[in-house]
Amino acid sequence: MVQRSRMNVEIYGQTYPIIGKATPSYTRQVAGLVDSNMKGIAEGNPRLDMTRLAVLSAFNIADEYLRLKQEYDEIMHLIEDNQP
Repeated sequence: MVQRSRMNVEIYGQTYPIIGKATPSYTRQVAGLVDSNMKGIAEGNPRLDMTRLAVLSAFNIADEYLRLKQEYDEIMHLIEDNQP
């Protein structure tokens, strides 16, 4: 059975309790990605409120995920097509 862990992470100056099965190192890495993305958006758009920053950050991360998934799927199809 995988044990759930609880830790606090800081994202854009706010502390959030995170409960999950991932390692603390991975959880910090995910929080760092979100924090970095929000700060990058805020640099170019200093008047955006926290909610808009969070939504735009989620949108950017989802876009990157879907593009990477599409690339992965294309690579997997190429590999499958070249199997003997």
